[in-house]
Amino acid sequence: MQALTSVPHMLHGCDYNPEQWLNRPDILAQDIEQMKQAKINCVSIGIFAWAALEPREGDYQLDWLANIINKLYANGIYTVLATPSGAKPAWMSKKYPEICRVNASRVRELHGGRHNHCYTSPVYREKTRKINEKLAERFADHPAVILWHVSNELQGECHCPRCQAAFREWLKARYGTLDALNQAWWTAFWSHTFSDWDEIESPSPIGEQLIHGLSLDWKRFCTAQTRSFFENEIAPLKAANPRIPVTTNFMAFYDGISYWELAKSLDVIAWDSYPAWHSRQDGDETYNAFWSDAFSDMCRSMLGKPFLLMENTPSQVNWQSVCRPKTWGFHRLTAIANLAHGADSIQYFQWRQSRGCAEKFHGAVMTHANRTDTRVFREVSSVGAMLEKLDGLCGAKTNANIAILYDIESHWAVNAAQGPRNGAIGDNELMLRMYLPFWKAGYAVDFVNSEMDFSGYHLLLVPMLYMLRADVAKRICDYTKQGGTVLLTMHSGVVDEHDLCYMGDTPAEGLAALAGIRFLEIDPLFDEQHETMRIVKAPFPLAESYRLERLCERVAAEGAEVLAVYEHDNPAMPDDLPCLTRSSFGRGTAYYLGGFAEERFFSDFLISLAERLGIAPALDTTLPSGVVAAARHGADGTKYHFVMNWTPEQKAVNLPHPLKDIETGKVYQNKLPLGPYGAKILI
Repeated sequence: MQALTSVPHMLHGCDYNPEQWLNRPDILAQDIEQMKQAKINCVSIGIFAWAALEPREGDYQLDWLANIINKLYANGIYTVLATPSGAKPAWMSKKYPEICRVNASRVRELHGGRHNHCYTSPVYREKTRKINEKLAERFADHPAVILWHVSNELQGECHCPRCQAAFREWLKARYGTLDALNQAWWTAFWSHTFSDWDEIESPSPIGEQLIHGLSLDWKRFCTAQTRSFFENEIAPLKAANPRIPVTTNFMAFYDGISYWELAKSLDVIAWDSYPAWHSRQDGDETYNAFWSDAFSDMCRSMLGKPFLLMENTPSQVNWQSVCRPKTWGFHRLTAIANLAHGADSIQYFQWRQSRGCAEKFHGAVMTHANRTDTRVFREVSSVGAMLEKLDGLCGAKTNANIAILYDIESHWAVNAAQGPRNGAIGDNELMLRMYLPFWKAGYAVDFVNSEMDFSGYHLLLVPMLYMLRADVAKRICDYTKQGGTVLLTMHSGVVDEHDLCYMGDTPAEGLAALAGIRFLEIDPLFDEQHETMRIVKAPFPLAESYRLERLCERVAAEGAEVLAVYEHDNPAMPDDLPCLTRSSFGRGTAYYLGGFAEERFFSDFLISLAERLGIAPALDTTLPSGVVAAARHGADGTKYHFVMNWTPEQKAVNLPHPLKDIETGKVYQNKLPLGPYGAKILI
């Protein structure tokens, strides 16, 4: 895949929508000078500009775009050129109504909004390909264009007749015969056996929703169809100039499609970061920060290289229940945090606030006041000045020895499973609960999916891998046998890739033998209910007991060493049911956790385990509460340290060795002071 190597600088940019201001040449004339003051060096253009680029069918108006790109480039500002497929023009919907989506209730939607097109429609594929050909013919060799921004926040699904037909063809390719499909979907249940391919429909609230194999395959199909549409979009771009990389912007933990699959078609990962900043009255931003950093780490892990922060707000959003602006100085902190976790850009939505419609009150570098003496403008300019000193950070790597296995298909399956706990099974929450202590203590973490190689990691965490493929189980066993350390949890290895329950002992496919346990039953708890895990043999210093919630899995130890047991009030339940076990397997070690443990357990257990394995944090020091650290390694051997205070309080960090502030040149010998929401980049 092509890398973003044409610009050896950190990108500081924004979404730019000049098509909204074509009747205001005075505004457009101001933009470039104001961008230079804000130290903006790139802009994303054309994301929703289709109506301006093709106001009538076949009437392509690209001169205005060329004029703006030329002027920007003459002033040192690069272009991330977008394709406009995320919002089709009204004339197209009127003339070709088939391109409008049909929802799950089989109602065709009217023109409006965005991301409302059918990915299967030959007409829409041809229209997007044609506009992209025109853009590529005009701009693919323009020195200003450094990246293709393909569509925008891809999402949604269509249930039209064409999509139904494509789904059936996809199923034929996957299963070959109806007998194989019926067996995989277990359709003998409730007499739902299909006797003809044409009987199969996508899941619907007015039809079939409870064949889990069908629902799972529909998600897979939607991912495949989205990727196919994406490949159709990028074909003319790559044909015109294969050296320009392509990206599209992800949306945090969106699970409508598999980003891991779509990432195979990308040269660079990009995402839009919008945590609910300042939603707590005490000012503690650690939850929002770790949630955002976790997805940054996931984006960095997908292709194993830095990502682009395509969007974040310089002030506030307009779609939360209470849209609070970033408090004074907070924007710098969020920028440094994104850099710390692998970003090679800080980009904003948006440059200038729209005067009307849905996003007129969304934050921007330039507000309706059109002034450069605002707090937001000064803070954006300050971030730009900081980025100008960080050329050496471009492409810098994150060295992680810890991996968390995240399987989006397992996530789909476990959340549609109809038991043991509906609506709040908590697989993602468990994953993030495992990530949190490492984030707090400054350990680098990668995320891997079931297809990726995890053999090089010292520690592999496998939270609630409900759906387990045989090849994945084998690789987990091989990883452990060869000396790795793995932590398995409850409700893992329950179903196969078709969402069919395994027969025999679980966790299936050898994971029960790996962990040295055998599943007995699973006990879901009410929200207000909890149980206790009592430590009986601590492998390293732990508390006497820990609280459990949501799910408690009862197992029997069959070769495993019992480290903790359930402690409960039920006199009929045995007192020695294992909750935490350890088992030797080849040269490695497998731990098993049967209960959904509180955060304190993961902090105590995982950090001690990392220390036992010789894994080092970014800074070899104990960080104050609310202060976190991370590190990236430049190509020239420079280690960049990032230290961030997510609290409104003054903090100080004890440094293990002297470090120099990369912006001011000041050397800190023993202590690093951090003001409220303060952050430093040190070398």
